[in-house]
Amino acid sequence: MSEIWILDDDRSVRFVLAESLRDAGYRVRDFDNARAALSVLAHAEPDVVFTDVRMPGTDGFQFLEMLKRSKPDVPVIVMSAYTDIASTSAAFRGGAFDFLPKPFDLDAATRLVQRALAGAASPANLPIASEQAISLLGESQPMRELFRAIGRVAATHLNVLITGETGTGKELVARALHQHSLRARAAFVALNTAAIPAELLESELFGHEAGAFTGAHKRHIGRFEQAQGGTLFLDEIGDMPTALQTRLLRVLAEGEFYRVGGRELIRVDVRVIAATHQDLETRVARGEFRSDLLHRLDVVRLELPPLRARRDDIVLLAQSFLDRAVREARVESKRFTDEAMAKLRAHDWPGNVRQLENLCRRLAVVTAGREIGVHELPAFLTDPQLTTFAGGGHKGAGHATATAAGAIAHDNDWPEALRQTIQHAMREGRPDVFDEARELFDKTLLEAALELTRGHRVEAARLLGIGRNTITRKLGSSRKRSD
Repeated sequence: MSEIWILDDDRSVRFVLAESLRDAGYRVRDFDNARAALSVLAHAEPDVVFTDVRMPGTDGFQFLEMLKRSKPDVPVIVMSAYTDIASTSAAFRGGAFDFLPKPFDLDAATRLVQRALAGAASPANLPIASEQAISLLGESQPMRELFRAIGRVAATHLNVLITGETGTGKELVARALHQHSLRARAAFVALNTAAIPAELLESELFGHEAGAFTGAHKRHIGRFEQAQGGTLFLDEIGDMPTALQTRLLRVLAEGEFYRVGGRELIRVDVRVIAATHQDLETRVARGEFRSDLLHRLDVVRLELPPLRARRDDIVLLAQSFLDRAVREARVESKRFTDEAMAKLRAHDWPGNVRQLENLCRRLAVVTAGREIGVHELPAFLTDPQLTTFAGGGHKGAGHATATAAGAIAHDNDWPEALRQTIQHAMREGRPDVFDEARELFDKTLLEAALELTRGHRVEAARLLGIGRNTITRKLGSSRKRSD
């Protein structure tokens, strides 16, 4: 009969977990501190160990380190109510078999024991890396699961694909993976592939030699070489041109490349973390993204939940963002009233965490008093019609388009005029009607927003509900076509 040890200074946790495991047919010993368990190790050996992190005297991480020195093959399941990246990554780097967030499901704990006894793979005996704090906030179940996944993956060398809507914090996750990895002392280099014109992206990634093209007066070291030994984060990877996808695939497969215009073979050791808000499988099916590149990037996939899927975190996030904004602006401290916070929680936040953070920055500066009430909130949070429009982006393209048209066309009938113009163009047999109409529509939206914000792209992007890089990319492609 397998023997399970439980270490926790909370008697109730020890009792319910021990009873559940005994009912499952295991022999159980429990300890209220690590020293008591270590003293028994001299004449007994557990088959699986559960240990809490925060205990008086020797804590769970110290116990894990001591146990692994003498009994390296014993699977250890670390338990904690503090499911942050530092805790989960420290557990896995210390050799934990798994991390069990509190409160936990007893059936899940029993299944973990079964996996541990069956010898399922675990990231044991990983050396310790630096512990730089990462600003990822959240206590909801989706974020607890994400932190656990980051902790497990960070200490490996595997490539990671991060997916999620715009504004969910994909770069923060990439930085967390780097800072808690074995590469933490080397560089973290980030590149948004959508923000660089296609003709310059190759040079940005791989560098170029002097004279490689007009204007290349000296050698340029690309992002891959800059990230040597560390991590390269490629944001918006779905927008990468097809020709560059082929070059990137070779680097991922062989770890080598040539600079643009160069003959020297450059070898690099770089971990690649990619991110996208797009459905890459759909782009592969349309021939817009290489399937073999997707397989290379998608060794491990981390999906970030949208803010509407973790409303329990909105209170924590909003007040944290507000406190930070107040410190940066050097103004008096402020807080949301309960009524205002209820409005924040009820909103769907199509721009996700980034939209919430920008709102808090603005409110910290423009609100006169120490309390932010409902009347200080923008109209899209308090007006039902505008709330429907602002929160409709996730409900499907058809719904979003219909809702947007209904809100915008309140005082005019531009959709009908657009419909007649398009039908007239098609009757005339003009080619590329769709592309021309969409280009003109995008250009009009961008120009209207930039005119209203006096050329401020970040504010224009916020008003349109899109990312700043999307504006940069669309403006660049528009100028290229006009040239």
